[in-house]
Amino acid sequence: MDKIVIVGGRKLQGEVRISGAKNAALPVLVSSLLVDGWNTFHNIPDLLDIKTIRKLLNGLGVKIEGKETVRINAGGLTGCEASYDLVRTMRASILVLGPLVARMGEARVSLPGGCAIGARPVNLHIQALRDLGAEVTLRDGYVEAKASRLKGATIYFDITTVTGTENIMMAATLAKGQTILKNAAREPEIVNLAEVLIGMGARICGAGTDVIVIDGVESLHPVEAAVIPDRIEAGTFLLAAGMTGGDIRVLGCDPLHIEALIAKLRDAGVRIELDGEAVRAAGGVTARSVDVKTLPYPGFPTDLQAQIMAMMAIANGLSVITETVFENRFMHVSEMMRMGADIVIQGKSAIVRGVPKLHGAPVMATDLRASASLILAGLAAEGTTTLSRVYHIDRGYQQIEKKLSALGADIRRVSG
Repeated sequence: MDKIVIVGGRKLQGEVRISGAKNAALPVLVSSLLVDGWNTFHNIPDLLDIKTIRKLLNGLGVKIEGKETVRINAGGLTGCEASYDLVRTMRASILVLGPLVARMGEARVSLPGGCAIGARPVNLHIQALRDLGAEVTLRDGYVEAKASRLKGATIYFDITTVTGTENIMMAATLAKGQTILKNAAREPEIVNLAEVLIGMGARICGAGTDVIVIDGVESLHPVEAAVIPDRIEAGTFLLAAGMTGGDIRVLGCDPLHIEALIAKLRDAGVRIELDGEAVRAAGGVTARSVDVKTLPYPGFPTDLQAQIMAMMAIANGLSVITETVFENRFMHVSEMMRMGADIVIQGKSAIVRGVPKLHGAPVMATDLRASASLILAGLAAEGTTTLSRVYHIDRGYQQIEKKLSALGADIRRVSG
């Protein structure tokens, strides 16, 4: 199994281009299930999760060509079942449920398996489909849904859910009548998906707010569209500049998507310059401690919580980092403490007392964002850090070690 070896202590400098967003590309690729014909999607990242969704779609009879620019045709669907073998490796696979019911009138999708960062129940998806008139049953670990045609309804999500919003928004595009989603997720990935669906002929307004209105249409048509840049990857590289005292210009990102992080970086003393689709971060001095509370967008993203904790581990002072989105998302803490971090968990909060320096150590990734935080810690640490279970990082960061090497990091991937 591969490992990533980092010799820390180098200031990172230069430019890095951000890849397409994993969390936008997944629902965009799945949206192809709604139409008959060839769609063309640009800026698709080359990631493990993308390979998984492609395999799942292939299993349904979808034709897929290309990598960064993907041509995809669901005109010849041969099945409506997403098996456990695929769904268990990636919870976002549940996104096929709504489009399959809307297009084919039925779907059989495995319930997702466990998740290292906490439960992400699909009950919100199931109840919303029932509200749209589908007959939904749970049998032998599968969600089975049927509907001759979905019917518009007003749906209130008890908890803000990104995949739930995406799933039901896609399903409602082909429903009869109007669907109103209340307490909808507001993430940029939701807006990206809505724009793709509108390009297909869907009638959607309100994406990016907590109320989304969808007027169903009889059919959709193929589209050519692009996936937005990955705001989490962009944020990770900005934090890398701040942690190493470096100077990095992040290209091809949307600063509006990471305003919460930019505000915290500035509070911490990192110099930030905005220039169109580029953000420059320069460290140079030891960061000041800042408090962070994760919230649904436009709040501070849970997907950057572990990374900013790595920065706070070597900041001046004491910071409190509170996680409100996912339980069990502090599993990286014990690994950071192996590197000398001073962190105490109190319920949903981590009390972080900055130390003068971290020290390289063998560490293990527990999930995607934890692996990114440990890489950041290794870049700033004294000595050598060896990260195992790197398949987690491959789920969401395209060739991260090559991008960091180009910025001057001493980082390499080794086998065994």
